[in-house]
Amino acid sequence: MKKLILASNNAKKVKEIKEILEGLPIEVKSLKDEGIDIDVVEDGKTFEENAKKKAKEIYEFLLSKGKKDFIVLADDSGLEVDYLNGEPGIYSARYSGEHGNDDKNNEKLLENLEGVPKEKRGAQFVCQLSLFTDKGEYYTVRGEVRGFIIESIQGKGGFGYDPLFFYEPFNKTFGELEAEEKNKISHRGIALIKLKDTLIDLI
Repeated sequence: MKKLILASNNAKKVKEIKEILEGLPIEVKSLKDEGIDIDVVEDGKTFEENAKKKAKEIYEFLLSKGKKDFIVLADDSGLEVDYLNGEPGIYSARYSGEHGNDDKNNEKLLENLEGVPKEKRGAQFVCQLSLFTDKGEYYTVRGEVRGFIIESIQGKGGFGYDPLFFYEPFNKTFGELEAEEKNKISHRGIALIKLKDTLIDLI
């Protein structure tokens, strides 16, 4: 059985992917699990370009270190806000200028939406997944979920913009959802469901 190695150093994202894939006959490992410390420069212009670049570069790096029998899954995801013409988009993790600072990113988003009425605060979370195989092939899928941005933090769960992203069918923000609830309807959950059969076939 091949390992599925996640091309991410984001511990919360890795945890979420492992939870969603739990129960499948797949051995899921993070870069940390494999003792690998590497960051890929995300200089693509789209989520797909970044995901594909991360998947391929991590695959080639692991191969150069003598790793065998694995495929790589990369995730590039973010928030697109209608009123902000799709921002923060591919810059979601570093929207405030400081990579991975959720508090500052949320603060900047709220500042940029100050005074904007609810009907113009529509948004979507996007998750682009890319698999890179030992045959040099890519498999890519995209998951999206719609909601809107509220005016203040609600909930302590999740990560990133979850406490500001309101999901009307559940009448809660992603930050208020239990992990199991979120994983069933999230952009990442949707994308992984699309990719599930391919993953099982490749492993």
